[in-house]
Amino acid sequence: MRNFWAGLVAIVAAVGPITSVQAEMARDEHSYAHLDEVRIKHVYLDLDVSFDKKQLAGFAELNLDWRKPAAKRLDLDTRDLSIERVSAQRIDGSWVNASFALAKRDAKFGSQLTIRLKDAAPKVRVYYHTAPTASGLQWLAPAQTLGKQKPFMFSQAEAIHARAFAPLQDTPTVRFTYRARVTAPEGIRVVMSADNEPSSDGRGGFRFNMPQAIPSYLLAIAAGDIAAKQVGPRSFVWTEPGRVDVVAKEFGGHRGDDRRRRKALYGPYRWGRYDMLVLPPSFPFGGMENPRLSFLTPTLIAGDKSLVNVVAHELAHSWSGNLATNATWRDIWLNEGFTSYVENRIVEAVFGVDQAVMDQVVGQQELLAEMKELPAIDQHLVLNLKDRDPDDAFSGVPYQKGEWMLRTLEQRFGRDKFDAVVRAWFDEHAFQSVSTEQFLDFFGTRLLDAKDSPIHRADLDVWLYQPGVPKNALLAHSAKLEAIDGLLADFVAGKKDAAALNAKTWSTGEWVHFLNGYGDNADATKMADLDANYGLTQRLNREITMRWFLAGIRANYTPMRDALRAHLIEIGAPQADGAALGRTCEDAGEQGLGD
Repeated sequence: MRNFWAGLVAIVAAVGPITSVQAEMARDEHSYAHLDEVRIKHVYLDLDVSFDKKQLAGFAELNLDWRKPAAKRLDLDTRDLSIERVSAQRIDGSWVNASFALAKRDAKFGSQLTIRLKDAAPKVRVYYHTAPTASGLQWLAPAQTLGKQKPFMFSQAEAIHARAFAPLQDTPTVRFTYRARVTAPEGIRVVMSADNEPSSDGRGGFRFNMPQAIPSYLLAIAAGDIAAKQVGPRSFVWTEPGRVDVVAKEFGGHRGDDRRRRKALYGPYRWGRYDMLVLPPSFPFGGMENPRLSFLTPTLIAGDKSLVNVVAHELAHSWSGNLATNATWRDIWLNEGFTSYVENRIVEAVFGVDQAVMDQVVGQQELLAEMKELPAIDQHLVLNLKDRDPDDAFSGVPYQKGEWMLRTLEQRFGRDKFDAVVRAWFDEHAFQSVSTEQFLDFFGTRLLDAKDSPIHRADLDVWLYQPGVPKNALLAHSAKLEAIDGLLADFVAGKKDAAALNAKTWSTGEWVHFLNGYGDNADATKMADLDANYGLTQRLNREITMRWFLAGIRANYTPMRDALRAHLIEIGAPQADGAALGRTCEDAGEQGLGD
């Protein structure tokens, strides 16, 4: 059977050439690097994984591109790294010790590492080890894994956590290629956001190569009892051995309309392979778009492929984000807004217009609900992050508001015309870091600045620089979800019981819409009726169960208590659903669901 994810790639791409251009910026407010003086262009990591010490130890060798050779200093970002020594390569290839100073730790941004050099060294080596509490690494005991026999470690570098496991210019403005050699205890496999060789036994270390230039937040590593299974010509799934067949079944095989899938939307797929690593449940996100190896939570394994849209989102990042990257975190909407838009187009091509429109409706409704709780300053697409950790401004705004604005442009200019400009945006900014100002100039000259344009450049200010959404924003409408609204009203009013909803064939989107509307009206008796007919407490679909648990907490639906407790213990970290459930428990005073 034809590989599903290879099919998704075919919708948007065919293999093409690779180029690399860097954005010209002097400083990023979240980095100590002086980018106008020198930039890292290649990294070699030689590391050892120690589960006993909960640390990575070794060295990072940095190839440097000097913009101002007279500067003779290199400023790097670190967080809780122990720097052992630094050496610099001379022009003749020999190595000498270099002096360095590690500044006092800043709670948000870590410590500036300043290396003083006698000349513009072509390479620098920093010998270091990480802290057991490194913010970019999570160490799991065997009991926290599926197999319960071996420990596990994984990284999460976005937004500014790569500095916690490697001394780098930790800014999306800088892109670098990398190679690595990583040793680990016997029986432990290491994988990275690079080429991963399933047949490697790790003798002499696992070796990796990432030939495409990436920003630091896409540097990723994981180590544990990991097996691989091929699910397509250029795609493997990686996970614990006890889960590999289930994962391969979930993410493999879905024929669809091959002719439609081969239609290229946004230019070539430029990353070679597309592999997926399914991590233990404590991975704190649904997915992370690490190139060549997306990191995914096992809560996506619903058993019916009903959550594959999350992988569609991570795959879409192969163009928006990984290919054309926000130069600073204030412009994260350029990553996530474009990605959400491309994801929805992939969903439309694979699953049909109805599903895509339902996703739009749910996304818009959840954004409007979230904005009621967000500070106005965090409702802008262009964020004000001065003196703030980018993580503190994380919300659905860059995703859903960004997609909404782009969809508005598509609707006003027409899909064909808009698609041509989006494809040109990705092609002309491939392997570059970009800003909102560049977006406005690019789309301005091609769409917005024409005298007869239905939308002008200034019309985007309300989207980019003001809270909320414009009053004239076009709302998506779904006949299927409007029918759900009618059924929900009848159910809440007692005019229909659960069986009369005929919901056994509802999609994830239909259940999400129903439960979003039902949550504030939840009643324990009616929840028991729903549970008896549709087994919602035992569902494996995280998008459904999260909303079901939220409703149950509000309604004091005690039969779900054990399942809720097991869910929270399993995820063991503040995933989005865990955080939402925690807040609801607090708001509801736990209503008897504690213990």
